Amino acid sequence: MEPVAGDAMIEEWRHVHNVVVPPAAMNLDEARERAGRNHLENAYLGDVLVGCSTVRPPVGEDAVATVIARVLPGFRRQGFGTALYDKGLAHARVLGARVIETCVLAVNEDGVRFGRARGFVETDRYVLDGETAEWLDMRLEPR
Repeated sequence: MEPVAGDAMIEEWRHVHNVVVPPAAMNLDEARERAGRNHLENAYLGDVLVGCSTVRPPVGEDAVATVIARVLPGFRRQGFGTALYDKGLAHARVLGARVIETCVLAVNEDGVRFGRARGFVETDRYVLDGETAEWLDMRLEPR
């Protein structure tokens, strides 16, 4: 796993993001903006890109951070999502996060199952204005 630095890595991160969540596909400028405000990482198997992650820094009185792990379909169920999630969670905690949330495209059954297996519970289900894709916000419940 490598922190995203430079346009080539931003383009790789964007590729994984757009494959995993096509309703939220973004162009390179939007991905650059995202890299400026969030911590982004790419995951590789040797030289092969397999996934990416986003950590939105803690905000608000409750210090809520968002951790999102994305793995390309051909590389799921091999531990890459867990590695991305664990590293992202650790980074969020270093930033002072006390509450962890994630966001999952509702039709991504692998992603929903992944979140629930790690203790996340659904807090909101919605469709953005003018869109058709359903999203789930999930929050990590203390164990």
